[in-house]
Amino acid sequence: MDRIDLHTHSTCSDGSMTPAELVRHAKVSGLCAMALSDHDTVSGVDEAMATGREIGVEVIPAIELSAVSATETHILGYFIDPHAPELVQALGRIRDIRVERLTETCAMLKSHAIDVSMEEVRAIAGGGVLCRAHIAKIMTEKGYAESPRDAFNRWLNVGCPCYSETQAITDEEAISLIRAAGGDAYLAHLHLTKLPDDALDAFVARLTAAGLHGIEGYYTDYTAEMAEKYRALAKKHHLAISGGTDFHGSFKPHISIGQGLGNMEIPYTVLAEMKKR
Repeated sequence: MDRIDLHTHSTCSDGSMTPAELVRHAKVSGLCAMALSDHDTVSGVDEAMATGREIGVEVIPAIELSAVSATETHILGYFIDPHAPELVQALGRIRDIRVERLTETCAMLKSHAIDVSMEEVRAIAGGGVLCRAHIAKIMTEKGYAESPRDAFNRWLNVGCPCYSETQAITDEEAISLIRAAGGDAYLAHLHLTKLPDDALDAFVARLTAAGLHGIEGYYTDYTAEMAEKYRALAKKHHLAISGGTDFHGSFKPHISIGQGLGNMEIPYTVLAEMKKR
């Protein structure tokens, strides 16, 4: 079976591999197609696509936008034009707000005697978009958390003591930006919304009315029951489904590209259906 992974991150946001290294890793791992979906940036898309053409991996230009909502909301954009002026302009503003958000997070951590500075965050980001995963890695290296996952679960996720709700755009604005860049918008990792079924259904209905094209039907942390429920939700609202592992390299070492926790397979037919736009 031809396998794919449509949710990955590079050093341009909070992954540990450069875009070129990531595509080569996908090739070695037996994938025939992937999407580079960095957080709030498209700066690695051209490099990833060029590498893909060179070594025979289909690379879908993508992005993962963080948004203000009643819950944790990330919107994936596929088939985008990474040079669309409206998108590029918005991403500059979003990047500035990200700095504000992480500054707030560092201040909240300090109030709990956890010392993480913005200088350290910028250093580990290496010029990429600043992300919570950078803070989580620093916390792990300093002994404040057992792992980046532990840092998120105890301190940085929604509902945790040091979660900052500051975001630059709303969920509907994220969908609009993706559509303006010629792309299709997909709601990412639905379980992280933590919404009960009725509220999730209403949430998806509202986003669908705003132009949502699909939802993430395959994801590393989904149980079989979750996957079945979310795919049924997609069918109810006439939405397409995407799939990816949320691969970050060493920032999330428990996740393997294309395989998630080791037992995940996303067939190329998922991407083939997504292309029927």
